[in-house]
Amino acid sequence: MEEKSENDKVSKRNAWPYMNVSSLTMSFFTKLAAAGIIWGWGYFNLSIAWLIAPIAFSVWKTERKRDNELRTITAQASVLAKEKELIVSRLDELPSWVYFPDFDRAEWLNRILYKVWPSMNEFVRQLCKQSIEPSIVETIKGFQFDRLVLGRIPPRIYGVKVYDKNTSRNEIILDADIIYAGDCDITFFVGNIKGGIKDFQIRGLVRVVMKPMLSVVPFIGGVQIFYLNNPTINFNLVGAADILDLPGFNEILKRTIVEQIAAIAVLPNKIVIPLSEEIPMESIRKPEPEGVLRIHVVEAKHLMKKDIGVLGKGKSDPYAVINVGAEEFRTKTIDNTVNPKWDFWCECDVTSAIAQQLTILLWDYDDTKGDESLGRATIEVIRVKKKGMIDTWVSLEQAKHGMVHLRLTWLQLSKDPADLKAALMETQELRVTSMSTALLILYIDSAKNLPCIRGNKQPDVYLEASVGGMTKKISTVSRSCDPIWEKGFTFLVSNPETGILHIKLTDEKTTMTLGEMSYNLSLLLGKNDLQVEQQPYDLQMAAADSKLIMSMSLSILKYEHPEPTSEEDEDDHDINQLNKRIERQESNISNVLSSSVPPSPLKKQPSKESVNSQPRSTGSAAAALPEESAAVEEELIVNTSAPSSLGGSPRLVHRNISMTSSLGEAKLGRIQLTLRYSLQRQKFVVVVHKIANLPLPPNDPHNIPDPYVKLYLLPDRYKETKRKTAVMKDNCNPTFDEQFEYVISQGDLGTRILEVSVCTQKGWLSTGNKVMGQVHLKLNEIDIAKTITSWYDLQPEIKD
Repeated sequence: MEEKSENDKVSKRNAWPYMNVSSLTMSFFTKLAAAGIIWGWGYFNLSIAWLIAPIAFSVWKTERKRDNELRTITAQASVLAKEKELIVSRLDELPSWVYFPDFDRAEWLNRILYKVWPSMNEFVRQLCKQSIEPSIVETIKGFQFDRLVLGRIPPRIYGVKVYDKNTSRNEIILDADIIYAGDCDITFFVGNIKGGIKDFQIRGLVRVVMKPMLSVVPFIGGVQIFYLNNPTINFNLVGAADILDLPGFNEILKRTIVEQIAAIAVLPNKIVIPLSEEIPMESIRKPEPEGVLRIHVVEAKHLMKKDIGVLGKGKSDPYAVINVGAEEFRTKTIDNTVNPKWDFWCECDVTSAIAQQLTILLWDYDDTKGDESLGRATIEVIRVKKKGMIDTWVSLEQAKHGMVHLRLTWLQLSKDPADLKAALMETQELRVTSMSTALLILYIDSAKNLPCIRGNKQPDVYLEASVGGMTKKISTVSRSCDPIWEKGFTFLVSNPETGILHIKLTDEKTTMTLGEMSYNLSLLLGKNDLQVEQQPYDLQMAAADSKLIMSMSLSILKYEHPEPTSEEDEDDHDINQLNKRIERQESNISNVLSSSVPPSPLKKQPSKESVNSQPRSTGSAAAALPEESAAVEEELIVNTSAPSSLGGSPRLVHRNISMTSSLGEAKLGRIQLTLRYSLQRQKFVVVVHKIANLPLPPNDPHNIPDPYVKLYLLPDRYKETKRKTAVMKDNCNPTFDEQFEYVISQGDLGTRILEVSVCTQKGWLSTGNKVMGQVHLKLNEIDIAKTITSWYDLQPEIKD
């Protein structure tokens, strides 16, 4: 073996000069061809405009390939690196146990995966051929997998969390943060064009549920495995597909893979592995929803302009895609606006509120070059469950600016038929006909004695179940008159008193109906606990002894106000509530000042006539007050917990005394910001509230500014970290109340500087935006463990 290895090394070393010469020759002829094309273009006096498109495409493709390679190398390095090397490298996607203390390291599991990984090639190959390939063919005609090799790099478990609270004694629940960034080799054909996929990456949070617990070996009745949310996927195309690597093809392929994974292993879909024959399959395969999430996507504002027209003006054609696990909803598209109003309602049942997320993706519709992203927003479902109802504006991530208005309601599941009346009244008050009042859980066990088809052949049976306008299908069981499905569904029912469940069994080859039945859901309202278990039902249009064995369970949707808690949610996005708290604090401070602090004899108090005689700006603008009329600002806190030595009256605590006027130290005005850091979500949140007393130009006092605020998290000054508020026309005291978020680790945050710039934009003919003032905040000098709301003096701009 050693001699063979040495021979391989010698042969590679001897072959290296030839490979180097070949590479140099190819590079020489490539550059010669490019120079020849450019010379020929000039020789024949052709327009240079024809070269712009291919050159721009080549530059875009090169930069995109470089970014993908860097992302791939980083991901693979994080999978192969040791723990200490992984932390020191400060990668963007660190393991969960680095971010969250309740996640544990699982290196022993990674060692086991390394051993069993070569044996999993066949399983993945069958999954791709049987499930993913047929779905891709529906979108891309002529698609076919050719080679499927997973490579030598196994998946890596970044962290494991085992739940010991709020769980049943009869089950074990754990979450595993798993990433696969392997060196796979996948080739495929699209017609006669051969392409390939390399450097495939997938990461997501996988939940494993083991239940029920048994007193005999194997001690666990079954295992459920599923993703809580859609995993993130990335890959690189090679071969002819790389040459034709247009965004449309890549996105279609990526979307199809995500959809197939979601259909198999993203909630409410699960991979179920029974371990004992002693337990009924219904106990581990039947859906177990925790509640229903009602979603109202109201509107969005200040979205990015993707359709840029003449003279720089432009709009977007926005629509929103809502995802909760594998459930997906889409709003209508509203043309030519950056402030769309959708008023879109949807609902979905939630299997696990813990760790599951609601994701809103905003897109600009474009039927020619593909839809472009306008940003995304995420909200943890557990927040909605704790609060019962949330009405909030959420800032968009992965976007320069923009916010979306959401109203979310958590509905509990009740087994009391008396709650149906209140649910029906609530939906009538909403005046939305698509809203539901009940949830139906349907479990299809099997069918018996189905009729044979022509030639006395056994049918290939699939089943369709529908309630209202919702239809769900069970996969085909081949060549069986007694098919076994053991599959569960959930249906949202608008009114169980009038709702009807329709079930139809069909032969896949001949499309012949083998049997069907209907069931009035009102019958369940009279059943004990609103359910029936494992009952046989006669099938129409079938043999006399044909039966369908199934279970049904009905639950009424009920809203309950959550119990008030003293703990404040650190991830609360509701700017309205934050502003109310600020107004209450300012009102308390103002009352204390007016009652306890007499007017300063050193300042001349303006009379009513002098105040009324001051010039006012047009529109919503307010002229900046002169420094002489501004009082000394002090931040005061009323402390009622400990009485002062002078008696039982409230004690005034002076803090952060600012001896500057309302114009600020540099006479450029002031800005009010709220800063906070969410340790749970690893997000730094900045809320831009308002600006006070922006100065007017001394040479043109009637030229009122059009201010907006621009933010960077230095030293990263590029478009991905840029955040921007809306522009307020003709206003020296604008109010924004816009929230911006940065995904960043707590360790990295101390090395950053928040740059806040107040700029003005005057009309569409302006060639540049003027910076009126700046604030630089070193985050290592601020206690961001608490929510901080404060005024900051604007300073002159610091040039790079």
